[in-house]
Amino acid sequence: MAILPLADNNPLRYIRDPFVTWAIIFACVMVLLYQANLDQRTAAVFVHAYGAIPTVVFGNARLPAEIAELPGWATLISSMFLHGGLMHLVGNMLFLWVLGDNVEDAMGHARYVAFYLACGVVAALAHGLTDTTSEIPMIGASGAISGVIGAYLVLHPKASIKTLVWIFIIELPAWVVLGIWAAFQVVSALMTTGGVGGGVAWWAHIGGLVAGLVLVAPMRRRQVPLFDKGIEMPVRRGPKITMRPGPWKRRM
Repeated sequence: MAILPLADNNPLRYIRDPFVTWAIIFACVMVLLYQANLDQRTAAVFVHAYGAIPTVVFGNARLPAEIAELPGWATLISSMFLHGGLMHLVGNMLFLWVLGDNVEDAMGHARYVAFYLACGVVAALAHGLTDTTSEIPMIGASGAISGVIGAYLVLHPKASIKTLVWIFIIELPAWVVLGIWAAFQVVSALMTTGGVGGGVAWWAHIGGLVAGLVLVAPMRRRQVPLFDKGIEMPVRRGPKITMRPGPWKRRM
């Protein structure tokens, strides 16, 4: 789906630097660079060792001893830092770059770490439950980032987000941009077998989104309002449309 957030007009209010968000992005980039330098067989072993394989996570099977590096439950976390290629990484990290700082701001650094990991684990379990005997590794940060999207929707639905829509750049309210994204995940999950299509685990996105929607209220700072209540958002100067050279593609 050709819709990508590029920037938001939403200043931080409680922290100076979102260093946890930066650290997650840095870690994901470093892991992908490491993966890129592996030969094909070693790269496959790496993905199987650190990706979340449903049948291993749920105790239905075990990896060969020469491949197994972590207990099955631990791969629910390690899998969040692996990606299937550059476009997979860029799409995920762009969402995290634009939205993650405000969610970190609302929660504080420590609770944001717990929130991010919890959403990623719930997302992986949501996907795994669609087929607990699947031997296909799940990798990527999109489940955890779906949780960030859910939290941002609850915290800042009125924030203005500069968004790439196909070849246009348009400023839209967050509830429109992220609402369209969420609707696309649900429709895609319902239209694919087992919630998997095109190499995308749609139910992981939905699981992470629901986790974010539910966890944001209890995990935010006590003084942080929901739905931008009592907060005067920066003025948006109306929609702007800019032609951009194509083609544009995005892997969800």
